[in-house]
Amino acid sequence: MWQTKILVDSASLPWPVTYQFSARRRTVSIEVREGEVRVLAPKGIARRDLLALLKARRQWVSAKLAQQQERIALRPRYQYQSGERLPYLDGELTLSVANGTRAACERDADTLHIWLSSRSRKSAAEQAYQSVLQWYRHEALGLLEAKTQQLCRATGLRCRGVNIRATRSKWGHCTSEGYIQYNWQIVLAPVAVVDYLVAHEVSHLRHHNHSRAFWQQVQAICPDYQRQRLWLREQGHRLILPPYER
Repeated sequence: MWQTKILVDSASLPWPVTYQFSARRRTVSIEVREGEVRVLAPKGIARRDLLALLKARRQWVSAKLAQQQERIALRPRYQYQSGERLPYLDGELTLSVANGTRAACERDADTLHIWLSSRSRKSAAEQAYQSVLQWYRHEALGLLEAKTQQLCRATGLRCRGVNIRATRSKWGHCTSEGYIQYNWQIVLAPVAVVDYLVAHEVSHLRHHNHSRAFWQQVQAICPDYQRQRLWLREQGHRLILPPYER
Protein backbone atom coordinates (compact mmCIF):
# COMPACT_ATOMS: atom_id res chain seq x y z
CA MET A 1 0.00 0.00 0.00
CA TRP A 2 1.24 3.45 -0.94
CA GLN A 3 1.62 6.23 1.62
CA THR A 4 1.48 9.67 0.00
CA LYS A 5 2.91 12.95 1.26
CA ILE A 6 2.88 16.31 -0.52
CA LEU A 7 5.79 18.45 0.64
CA VAL A 8 7.15 21.76 -0.62
CA ASP A 9 10.90 22.21 -0.28
CA SER A 10 10.71 25.85 -1.32
CA ALA A 11 14.10 26.67 0.16
CA SER A 12 15.95 24.22 -2.05
CA LEU A 13 13.61 23.20 -4.88
CA PRO A 14 11.55 25.42 -7.21
CA TRP A 15 8.60 23.01 -7.45
CA PRO A 16 6.39 20.96 -5.09
CA VAL A 17 7.00 17.24 -4.89
CA THR A 18 4.63 14.38 -4.10
CA TYR A 19 6.37 11.57 -2.22
CA GLN A 20 4.90 8.08 -2.35
CA PHE A 21 6.34 5.38 -0.09
CA SER A 22 5.82 1.63 -0.27
CA ALA A 23 7.21 -1.19 1.87
CA ARG A 24 7.36 -3.36 -1.26
CA ARG A 25 9.45 -0.94 -3.28
CA ARG A 26 13.24 -1.39 -3.36
CA THR A 27 14.39 1.50 -5.55
CA VAL A 28 13.75 5.24 -5.89
CA SER A 29 12.39 6.78 -9.08
CA ILE A 30 11.40 10.30 -10.09
CA GLU A 31 8.39 10.78 -12.36
CA VAL A 32 7.31 14.01 -14.07
CA ARG A 33 3.77 13.78 -15.43
CA GLU A 34 1.08 16.32 -16.20
CA GLY A 35 3.31 19.09 -14.87
CA GLU A 36 3.76 17.39 -11.49
CA VAL A 37 6.80 15.85 -9.81
CA ARG A 38 6.42 12.56 -7.98
CA VAL A 39 8.99 10.49 -6.13
CA LEU A 40 8.36 6.76 -5.62
CA ALA A 41 10.49 5.41 -2.79
CA PRO A 42 10.85 2.53 -0.33
CA LYS A 43 9.20 3.11 3.02
CA GLY A 44 11.64 4.31 5.67
CA ILE A 45 14.12 6.02 3.37
CA ALA A 46 15.43 9.32 4.76
CA ARG A 47 13.94 12.45 3.28
CA ARG A 48 17.38 14.05 3.08
CA ASP A 49 18.48 11.28 0.71
CA LEU A 50 15.48 11.91 -1.53
CA LEU A 51 16.13 15.64 -1.44
CA ALA A 52 19.76 15.06 -2.44
CA LEU A 53 18.60 12.96 -5.40
CA LEU A 54 16.14 15.64 -6.48
CA LYS A 55 18.84 18.30 -6.28
CA ALA A 56 21.14 16.14 -8.40
CA ARG A 57 18.34 15.71 -11.00
CA ARG A 58 17.07 19.29 -10.69
CA GLN A 59 18.05 20.33 -14.21
CA TRP A 60 16.41 17.25 -15.75
CA VAL A 61 13.21 17.71 -13.74
CA SER A 62 12.99 21.42 -14.58
CA ALA A 63 13.44 20.68 -18.29
CA LYS A 64 10.73 17.99 -18.22
CA LEU A 65 8.35 20.33 -16.40
CA ALA A 66 8.93 23.11 -18.93
CA GLN A 67 8.36 20.69 -21.80
CA GLN A 68 5.14 19.40 -20.29
CA GLN A 69 3.84 22.88 -19.50
CA GLU A 70 4.29 23.78 -23.17
CA ARG A 71 2.30 20.71 -24.19
CA ILE A 72 -0.42 21.41 -21.64
CA ALA A 73 -0.74 24.97 -22.96
CA LEU A 74 -1.51 23.54 -26.43
CA ARG A 75 -4.46 21.52 -25.19
CA PRO A 76 -7.85 22.62 -26.50
CA ARG A 77 -10.35 24.55 -24.40
CA TYR A 78 -14.09 24.38 -24.95
CA GLN A 79 -17.06 26.39 -23.70
CA TYR A 80 -19.58 23.63 -24.51
CA GLN A 81 -22.09 25.88 -26.24
CA SER A 82 -24.00 25.83 -29.51
CA GLY A 83 -21.86 26.05 -32.63
CA GLU A 84 -18.74 24.70 -31.00
CA ARG A 85 -17.02 21.83 -32.79
CA LEU A 86 -15.49 18.83 -31.05
CA PRO A 87 -13.22 16.21 -32.64
CA TYR A 88 -14.53 12.69 -33.12
CA LEU A 89 -12.59 10.07 -35.08
CA ASP A 90 -11.98 11.35 -38.64
CA GLY A 91 -14.32 14.32 -38.34
CA GLU A 92 -15.93 16.82 -36.00
CA LEU A 93 -19.27 17.12 -34.23
CA THR A 94 -21.05 20.45 -33.92
CA LEU A 95 -22.78 21.09 -30.61
CA SER A 96 -26.40 22.18 -30.47
CA VAL A 97 -27.40 23.12 -26.92
CA ALA A 98 -31.04 23.80 -25.97
CA ASN A 99 -33.26 23.78 -22.90
CA GLY A 100 -35.39 20.73 -22.23
CA THR A 101 -37.38 19.03 -19.51
CA ARG A 102 -34.51 16.65 -18.75
CA ALA A 103 -30.84 16.27 -19.57
CA ALA A 104 -30.21 14.31 -22.76
CA CYS A 105 -27.67 13.94 -25.56
CA GLU A 106 -28.21 12.54 -29.04
CA ARG A 107 -26.23 12.51 -32.27
CA ASP A 108 -27.80 13.33 -35.62
CA ALA A 109 -25.25 13.02 -38.45
CA ASP A 110 -22.52 15.54 -37.57
CA THR A 111 -24.51 17.35 -34.90
CA LEU A 112 -24.49 16.47 -31.23
CA HIS A 113 -27.77 17.67 -29.71
CA ILE A 114 -27.73 18.44 -26.00
CA TRP A 115 -30.80 19.24 -23.94
CA LEU A 116 -30.34 20.88 -20.56
CA SER A 117 -32.45 20.06 -17.54
CA SER A 118 -34.45 22.96 -16.12
CA ARG A 119 -34.20 21.34 -12.68
CA SER A 120 -30.42 21.27 -12.51
CA ARG A 121 -28.53 23.78 -10.37
CA LYS A 122 -25.47 23.47 -12.60
CA SER A 123 -24.65 26.07 -15.21
CA ALA A 124 -25.53 25.42 -18.86
CA ALA A 125 -21.86 24.82 -19.72
CA GLU A 126 -21.40 22.39 -16.84
CA GLN A 127 -24.50 20.44 -17.81
CA ALA A 128 -23.45 20.37 -21.45
CA TYR A 129 -19.97 19.16 -20.51
CA GLN A 130 -21.34 16.29 -18.42
CA SER A 131 -23.67 15.25 -21.24
CA VAL A 132 -20.86 15.38 -23.80
CA LEU A 133 -18.60 13.37 -21.51
CA GLN A 134 -21.20 10.65 -20.97
CA TRP A 135 -21.94 10.44 -24.69
CA TYR A 136 -18.27 10.13 -25.66
CA ARG A 137 -17.58 7.49 -23.01
CA HIS A 138 -20.60 5.45 -24.11
CA GLU A 139 -19.66 5.65 -27.78
CA ALA A 140 -16.01 4.89 -27.06
CA LEU A 141 -16.84 1.74 -25.11
CA GLY A 142 -19.12 0.42 -27.86
CA LEU A 143 -16.65 1.22 -30.62
CA LEU A 144 -13.55 -0.13 -28.87
CA GLU A 145 -15.30 -3.28 -27.72
CA ALA A 146 -16.58 -3.97 -31.24
CA LYS A 147 -13.18 -3.36 -32.86
CA THR A 148 -11.42 -5.49 -30.24
CA GLN A 149 -13.74 -8.46 -30.58
CA GLN A 150 -13.71 -8.23 -34.38
CA LEU A 151 -9.90 -8.30 -34.42
CA CYS A 152 -9.84 -11.17 -31.92
CA ARG A 153 -12.06 -13.23 -34.18
CA ALA A 154 -9.79 -12.48 -37.15
CA THR A 155 -6.62 -13.47 -35.28
CA GLY A 156 -7.97 -16.36 -33.25
CA LEU A 157 -7.28 -14.61 -29.96
CA ARG A 158 -9.61 -14.26 -26.99
CA CYS A 159 -10.32 -11.10 -25.02
CA ARG A 160 -12.24 -11.72 -21.80
CA GLY A 161 -13.55 -8.18 -21.52
CA VAL A 162 -13.10 -4.53 -22.49
CA ASN A 163 -13.45 -1.48 -20.29
CA ILE A 164 -12.50 2.19 -20.50
CA ARG A 165 -10.96 4.81 -18.26
CA ALA A 166 -9.38 8.24 -18.58
CA THR A 167 -5.81 7.38 -17.64
CA ARG A 168 -3.00 9.91 -17.58
CA SER A 169 -0.09 7.73 -18.62
CA LYS A 170 -1.40 4.91 -20.83
CA TRP A 171 -3.64 4.66 -23.87
CA GLY A 172 -4.26 1.00 -23.31
CA HIS A 173 -3.48 -1.94 -21.06
CA CYS A 174 -3.86 -5.69 -21.45
CA THR A 175 -3.81 -7.87 -18.35
CA SER A 176 -2.33 -11.36 -18.16
CA GLU A 177 -5.90 -12.64 -17.63
CA GLY A 178 -6.96 -11.33 -21.04
CA TYR A 179 -8.82 -8.13 -20.13
CA ILE A 180 -8.16 -4.96 -22.13
CA GLN A 181 -8.58 -1.41 -20.88
CA TYR A 182 -8.52 1.66 -23.12
CA ASN A 183 -8.32 5.37 -22.54
CA TRP A 184 -11.69 6.42 -24.00
CA GLN A 185 -10.23 9.72 -25.24
CA ILE A 186 -8.59 7.83 -28.10
CA VAL A 187 -11.84 8.39 -30.05
CA LEU A 188 -10.72 12.03 -30.39
CA ALA A 189 -8.01 10.69 -32.72
CA PRO A 190 -8.33 9.58 -36.36
CA VAL A 191 -9.70 6.09 -36.99
CA ALA A 192 -6.29 4.83 -38.17
CA VAL A 193 -4.81 5.70 -34.77
CA VAL A 194 -7.68 3.97 -32.98
CA ASP A 195 -7.11 0.87 -35.11
CA TYR A 196 -3.40 0.90 -34.25
CA LEU A 197 -4.16 1.07 -30.52
CA VAL A 198 -6.58 -1.85 -30.79
CA ALA A 199 -3.99 -3.84 -32.76
CA HIS A 200 -1.41 -3.04 -30.10
CA GLU A 201 -3.53 -4.23 -27.18
CA VAL A 202 -4.93 -7.29 -28.95
CA SER A 203 -1.36 -8.31 -29.82
CA HIS A 204 -0.61 -8.30 -26.10
CA LEU A 205 -3.10 -11.13 -25.72
CA ARG A 206 -0.46 -13.31 -27.41
CA HIS A 207 2.75 -11.50 -26.39
CA HIS A 208 2.78 -9.98 -22.90
CA ASN A 209 5.83 -7.87 -23.68
CA HIS A 210 7.26 -5.56 -26.33
CA SER A 211 9.52 -8.13 -27.94
CA ARG A 212 10.34 -8.37 -31.64
CA ALA A 213 7.64 -11.01 -31.97
CA PHE A 214 5.12 -8.61 -30.47
CA TRP A 215 5.92 -5.82 -32.94
CA GLN A 216 5.83 -8.29 -35.81
CA GLN A 217 2.33 -9.25 -34.69
CA VAL A 218 1.30 -5.57 -34.57
CA GLN A 219 2.71 -4.97 -38.05
CA ALA A 220 0.90 -7.98 -39.46
CA ILE A 221 -2.37 -6.46 -38.26
CA CYS A 222 -1.53 -2.79 -38.83
CA PRO A 223 1.19 -2.42 -41.52
CA ASP A 224 1.58 1.35 -41.00
CA TYR A 225 1.61 1.11 -37.21
CA GLN A 226 4.84 3.14 -36.92
CA ARG A 227 3.19 6.20 -38.45
CA GLN A 228 0.15 5.91 -36.18
CA ARG A 229 2.32 5.29 -33.14
CA LEU A 230 4.36 8.42 -33.93
CA TRP A 231 1.17 10.46 -34.40
CA LEU A 232 -0.08 9.35 -30.99
CA ARG A 233 3.23 10.16 -29.36
CA GLU A 234 3.34 13.65 -30.88
CA GLN A 235 -0.36 14.57 -30.76
CA GLY A 236 -1.70 12.48 -27.89
CA HIS A 237 -1.53 15.37 -25.42
CA ARG A 238 -4.21 17.16 -27.47
CA LEU A 239 -6.70 14.30 -27.13
CA ILE A 240 -8.70 15.63 -24.23
CA LEU A 241 -12.13 17.08 -23.47
CA PRO A 242 -11.24 19.34 -20.55
CA PRO A 243 -13.93 20.55 -18.11
CA TYR A 244 -15.51 23.91 -18.75
CA GLU A 245 -13.49 26.77 -17.27
CA ARG A 246 -14.97 30.18 -16.54
